[in-house]
Amino acid sequence: MQTKENTNRHIARRKFLRTCGGIVAGGVIVSLSGVLLKKTVSHDLQTFWQIDPAKCVWCGRCETECVLPVSAVKCMHANKVCGYCDLCGGYYRPNVKDLNTAAENLMCPTGAILRKFVEEPYFEYTIDEELCTGCAKCAKGCNSFGNGSLYMQVNQDLCTNCNECSIEKVCPSGAITRVAQANAYDFKDN
Repeated sequence: MQTKENTNRHIARRKFLRTCGGIVAGGVIVSLSGVLLKKTVSHDLQTFWQIDPAKCVWCGRCETECVLPVSAVKCMHANKVCGYCDLCGGYYRPNVKDLNTAAENLMCPTGAILRKFVEEPYFEYTIDEELCTGCAKCAKGCNSFGNGSLYMQVNQDLCTNCNECSIEKVCPSGAITRVAQANAYDFKDN
């Protein structure tokens, strides 16, 4: 037969275990909620370096100031905006005598812009990102003599997302800024 003292001890132990279990379960729920909230908040607060093409002055510093050996800034081509011009200001240097692909006629020093005949008088231009160094000569030419379909942008797959972007520090026009992932922008129709 159980004594009253044993019964009270048994009830107290049960109450103690329930309380401990409740505290542990509550702690787990609070911890999981905190982890999920942290992931959600950090996802919303994650930012990227991007270039505003409307502010970019094509100074060439993206090529020389990036911490990477070859800049993470690349020329982008807004195909829907492009006029597919025979005489492309981003492809050819100004005042070329012949419209041919000889190196002395081309704006890009690395040959990163590829030109493909579509139909008279139209040509399609594409960018070979592996060859692009981010010098911005093509974008400057396109924006000076064309419709601005060539523009500079940070390639997020290459960018190390430095806390202090070395290009941003020297950008004369303030075109490079941090943008929240939720508000990442694409200025041109690709």
